Order: sequence, then C-alpha cells, then structure tokens
Amino acid sequence: MTPAVNTPATPTAGVLDSDLRTAIGRIARVPQLLIACDYDGTLAPIVEDPTKAVPLPESVAAIRALASLPQTTVAVVSGRALRDLAALSRLPSEVHLVGSHGSEFDIGFVERLSPELIAVRTRLRDALREIAAAHPGVRLERKPASVAVHTRGVDPQVAAAAIEAVRSGPATWEDVTVTQGKEVIELSVVATHKGTAVDQLRTQLSASAVLFIGDDVTDENAFGNLHGPDVGIKIGPGDTKADYRVAEPIEAARALALLLETRRHWLFGERAVPIERHSMLANGRTVALLTPEAKVTWLCHPKPDSAAIFADLVGGGPAGHFTVGPERGGIPLGQRYRNGTMTVETRWSGLTVTDWLDLPARETTPDGPAVVTGDSTLVRVLSGSGRARIEFAPRPEFGQVQVQLQPLDDGLLVLGSNEPAALYSPGVQWEVVDDGGYETARAVVDLRAAGGQVVLELRFGTQSLEHHRVPIHERQATAEQPWKDWVATLRLPATARDLVARSALTLRGLAHEATGSILAAATTSLPEELGGVRNWDYRYCWLRDAAMTARALVDLGSTEEAEGLLRWIDGVVERTGGHPERLHPLYTVDGYELGAEAVIDTLPGYAGSRPVRVGNLANHQLQLDVFGPIADLIAAVADARGSVREDEWRVLDNMVEAVRRRWHEPDHGIWEARLPPRHHIFSKVMCWMTVDRALHVVRQHGGEDRPEWVELRERIGANVLENGWHDEAEAYSVAYGHDEMDASSLWIGLSGLLPGDDPRFLSTVLKIEAELRSGPVVYRYHWDDGLPGREGGFHICTAWLIEAYLRTGRRTDAEELFAQMVDTAGPTGLLPEQYDPLAERGLGNHPQAYSHLGLVRCALLLDNMLKH
Repeated sequence: MTPAVNTPATPTAGVLDSDLRTAIGRIARVPQLLIACDYDGTLAPIVEDPTKAVPLPESVAAIRALASLPQTTVAVVSGRALRDLAALSRLPSEVHLVGSHGSEFDIGFVERLSPELIAVRTRLRDALREIAAAHPGVRLERKPASVAVHTRGVDPQVAAAAIEAVRSGPATWEDVTVTQGKEVIELSVVATHKGTAVDQLRTQLSASAVLFIGDDVTDENAFGNLHGPDVGIKIGPGDTKADYRVAEPIEAARALALLLETRRHWLFGERAVPIERHSMLANGRTVALLTPEAKVTWLCHPKPDSAAIFADLVGGGPAGHFTVGPERGGIPLGQRYRNGTMTVETRWSGLTVTDWLDLPARETTPDGPAVVTGDSTLVRVLSGSGRARIEFAPRPEFGQVQVQLQPLDDGLLVLGSNEPAALYSPGVQWEVVDDGGYETARAVVDLRAAGGQVVLELRFGTQSLEHHRVPIHERQATAEQPWKDWVATLRLPATARDLVARSALTLRGLAHEATGSILAAATTSLPEELGGVRNWDYRYCWLRDAAMTARALVDLGSTEEAEGLLRWIDGVVERTGGHPERLHPLYTVDGYELGAEAVIDTLPGYAGSRPVRVGNLANHQLQLDVFGPIADLIAAVADARGSVREDEWRVLDNMVEAVRRRWHEPDHGIWEARLPPRHHIFSKVMCWMTVDRALHVVRQHGGEDRPEWVELRERIGANVLENGWHDEAEAYSVAYGHDEMDASSLWIGLSGLLPGDDPRFLSTVLKIEAELRSGPVVYRYHWDDGLPGREGGFHICTAWLIEAYLRTGRRTDAEELFAQMVDTAGPTGLLPEQYDPLAERGLGNHPQAYSHLGLVRCALLLDNMLKH
C-alpha cells in the first residue's frame, strides 16, 4: 500500500518546528542510527550550473561530525553519478556515497553489469543522444547504469517536447526503469531508487532507525519506505510523504546540527557527574543515588536489583530523573548527610532540599522482629524562601516503558506501568509536556508563598494521593531514628571515626532487610574505564562480598546483619539439594539464580561507557573462594555472641563439606576473569581458611575437635604453600605455575596461613607493592584477563596492602596509604569500587561494599595498633 501523501505545515524561516525538534530528540537516542541525505537541494542549494553545486559549510560540518560518532552512519544518496558526487561533495571517507538513485554503491559498480545490461545501456545512450540533438539545450548526463536527461534552463516548449520523446520512446523499453525529478528524467538499466538504496543501507548496517532528508520528487521513494521510529524531512514546498518539513537547505543544516548536539550528548554524557560525588539514600528495601545538585539519577523499584524508574546515571535524561533546584540555577553551597542517618541535605541560598527514602509500614509479630510491609516512598522536602524548579521524569524499566502523568489536586498519577506510583505534591501546579515521546512534569514553586515548605512524596505500590496523617517533621524523625540508634551501638574507632560511621551506614544501607542479603554495590554498569566495556551489574548478593561486609559490621559491634545474611545463606544452601559445592558466586537479593546477562542497547551508559548490562555472567562461574569468608563470618559472630545457632552450624558444616569435595580443582577466581579455570592462590587460601575457621568454631563453641578437619586443613595449607610459590617471581603469584602478580595473593598472610614475619610473605608484599601499587591505589593485577581496555586501582586491594603493611611492621607506610585512600572519598564520604590515580576520579559501581568494608577494617586495625 502506498503511504498517504501529506502536506506538513511550512515552518517559520530560521526556526525549527517544535514537533520536528521532538522527533530529532527521539531519533538521536536510538542504538544504531542511519542518517541519509539527498545532495542537490539538500546539502547543496540548487544552482543553474550543476557543476557549481557546492555543499553548505554548515551542512558539511554537521555531516562530518555525525559520521565520526560511534553507532552512527551517514550516507549521501544522490541522483548524480557516484564519481561526480565524490568529486563535487569532497566529503570524508566516513560518509557513504550512493549515486544514481541507488544504482551505484561504489566506483566499481559498472564492472558488475551483465553483458545483456551493458548492451541495453548502449542502445539507451544512442537513442537519448538522438533526442538531445533534436532539442537544443537539453543536456545528457551519462552514468554507469543510467542516463539522465536534464532540461533545466531549456525553453519550456522544447523541454516538454524532449521529455515527451523520452517517455514515448526509450522509457517504454522492457529493461529500462524511469525516475522523474525536477527538470530531469533518468532512465536506468537497473531497477532501483532511493527508497531501495536506503533499505539496503538499513539492512547492511542493522540500523535501528533512519533519518532521511531530501527535496526532490525522487526523494519521495525514500520517504515512502520510512516506518516505525524513522524520521523524514522534506525541504521546500509541495506534497510529500515526509512527516516534517523545513523551508530551505540551511534549515536542514540546523536540523542536522541539533541532531549532532543531542546524539553526542546522549552517546557520551558530556556532563556526567563524577561517580564518587553521588550520595546514596537507603531504607532497607531499595536504594537511590543523588547528585550534588539534588538530582535523583538512580532508583530501582521495588527491589535494588529490579528495573530502574530513574536511570539518568547510565542513560541521561531520557532514562528518567527527578530534579529539584533553584529557579535561577547555580551550584549548591554544599551537600551533606544528616549526622548518623541516610538523609541527605542539599543547600542553596534560599533553598534546602532534604531527601530520604521513607521506611515502609511495619507490623510487629508476636514472636519475632517487626516485619516490613508495603513499598518505599521517596520523600523530598523543599524549604526556604526562594523559588524552586522541579522536573519529574519517571521512566520505568530503564526507560523502556512510556508512562502518562495525570495531574490531580494533590499531585500526579503515574499511569501505564505494572508498578503503580503516585507523586503526592499538594499545592504544586504541574505542567505535563511531551519530552521525546515521554511525558515529563515541570513546575516552579514559590516557597515564601507556600509558607516556607513544599513536600514531594513519590509513593510506590499505590496511586493514593491522600494526605499523610503524621506531620512531615515527625515522619523524618521516625525514619532517621533507627539509623541513629544503630550507629550509637557501634564501637567506632578513633581513627577516621566519622568516615567509618558513614561507611558502616553505607554497608547497612546495602543490606536488604526483608531477606538478609547484602548488595555488592548499588548500581550497574558504572565503568571501570570511561568509555570502556568493563561495565558490570553489581546489584546482587555475592556470597563473598556479603560475608566480608557482614564481618566488618560484626567487628564494629553489630551482629544483626550477619545473622540475617547467614539465615539467607542457609536458605540458598538448602536449595542446592545437599550439594553446597554447587553454590553460585552470586544470587538475586531473594536468594535465587540470576537470569541471563542482557544488554540494554538503548542506554548510552555513564559518560558513553557501553554496554549497560543487567545480570552477570559470573553467576555461572566456579569460584571456590566463596566458602572462606562465610566460615570466617560464622567464627566472628560466634565469638561476638558466645554461641552458634542451629542454622549457622548447618552452614558451617556445608562450607567445609563443599571445600572437601572441590578444593583441589581449578576455578575462575575472585576476579571473575572470563578465562579458563586456574589453580588460584586466593581460592586455595580461602579453602584453607574455611576449614581453619570451622575448627575454631567447633573448638571454642562446640567443645569438640574434628580430626578429619585438621587433616584437611593441613593438606590444603601444605599444597598452596608448596605449589603457590613462584621461584622466579620470588612471591606467591596469581595461580600455580604463573608468574603474574595478583593483590589477592596477600591473603597468604592476611588469612593467618603464614605469619607476618615469614620471609615468603614479606617478599610477596614487596613484589605486589612494586608491581601493583600506584600512589593511593593498588591494582588487582596487570595480567591479561581476556577483556579489552584497562581499569582503575581497587580500593579493597589498597585496604589489603594497608593490612599487609601492618602485619609486616610497616606502620608508617600503612598510615600514609590509609590517609591517601581516605582522600579519594567523595564529598559525602562514599567510595566507588575503583580510583584512577591519573585522572583523580572514581570508577566502577557505587557505593561499593568492598571499598567501605576495607576502609572499616583498616581503621579498626590502625586504631588497635595505637591502643597497643
């Protein structure tokens, strides 16, 4: 069916139509974009002498820049012969040139014509030459597969007669295809047109969408083939199948410039806020991230490993955000956590924004702790005397679901998602606008006129806009008090006391209260290298990371998180059906196996770092080290409490049994390199530590000994001490028989397998310091892990070297490195996974449990040394 011809309104000269701007904004954000343009009348104005048709400088600049962008292809599709198009346009090789209405995709095309078609072309040229000779002024343009008959500037009667002669003559031949343009008719021996040419490019490039710009009748074939998210722009007057129109070529250049600006920003996130400057909100159910300018850029619902409703962090504005700030703009005076809480205050002159995730409703059970019910609420309190601008752009499912925003008396309903939500905002007058196919609500509020305060509540799991019975200041106090009470119970060190308290709160914030699991980090796909592909999803519970996190909190005096985690692990082990050695390295927060790792290719990634991943392929790896931290945690909890619970005994027995069955196997190791398994030193040490800590527990809290466990521990220890040492490296390396160094091998001493004064441990520390330390950070390794790119130094590895310094008597070095590590933290005290010492900025997912537990552990050790 031929698409209906429409006549889009002609825009005011010099101004792009708002609908066209919206369409450009939408198509600029597709994963693979094809931009195709006509030449004459589009990139170059129409001129009397076709050999003088030079493209506009503005168009050339936009085309060149667009062609240099990743995931972006530019093509010029012209009726001109390819050789003439190349000579005249002088466009760079990155721009694909298609000549003769799609008959020529490269200069050697003529060689591919069959002998039969070459014969037809020869007859065609002879016939048209006779017609041109009989009609003065008519000009022929010979092309490899066609001949164009030009009548521009010819007497109208002569031109009409020439065209009639062509139409009644060669145009009727069986093997000839006719294309009619403005004052030109072209006859080709190849059946093609600009529409089929664009389709060929689309298929070849796997383009997600096409933007086509043209002015001629011949361009209607391309406009007619556009569909779905494609955009067609007609230049000049006349009926067209294109949905949008501009007046002249310079307006097309402006459209291309807007496309360039929007796509470049979408691809690269040029104004990406440094990772470490984000603050985290938490309530035991989910987490959110906040920029220093009070923009909520990350929030997953209903759980932290669910899809995001705000994913600006990895997708820019179109992926969802909730922004509040002064109407006049400007950088805030500061941002801080309220002491001992997870509430963040952002301050400008005349405006303070106070943010927290409200605790869900709680029901007390007769024989146990309070049970969390209901969903979370993001509360944002605006106070002061100034005028504030608000922008609410929810984008459920990482921006994959378009929702409608319905203003009501006391707020907005979010409609169209499986997860209901409502923004309670009494007194706020919202304007709902279309934002590239999505709806965004905007408002300006006068705080002085509103009595000095405006409350915004994003309520999940409901569409209720009812007034809350409890005053907002009481609700804030109720939300903050459990955090304050918990911090008050901790045994905080004098060393970096405030930062340790913030780290402890962060670790508790990563704990999922309803299940007992603990996240490795709050985010997915924050890059280990800006612009790189080392972007992973850490919103899950790694057995190793979670156990080490809980152990750090036990050391600070809190066993609640450890007890919850061990109950969760008991359930996970039970679901292995008696095969704990088959435990996966990580699970969902609910304790179940992850789905397949997937890529969301519509999201450009943080600062252009693609791909954005959901899930983690490491789920299927064999990592034999996971049992050690769990046994170590049980030992710490038992010592702190003075007893062992039944479920903890089960977990301990299962950890030792898992080690007994598999300790001798190669595995993928702690760093999850996508390489064949090796006999990793760290994994072997953790197997040893599993049995060692289990023996400690049964001896101290069970009143018995297990000779078979003693024998197993000694056998593993002897094996790793003998086979892990590399004579040439003069250190314990990454794996048996390999000389590359790995920071995790420091655990040969940190675990207690070797004493701090053992020459082999001393040598290993020196080797790792020499090869892997760079200023304030320690890298995991420098060996080839099978992935492209590089990464930053790992804060957890820095913490391990600090501990190694202390164990080997290098206290001054430990204190110096700890001070450097502390200095890398963000302004509100949070640490991502990594740090780049050259760019002096954080990298990796944020905040990272590893980093904060490492800081806690080091501060406690330094404090303990000061006391003794």
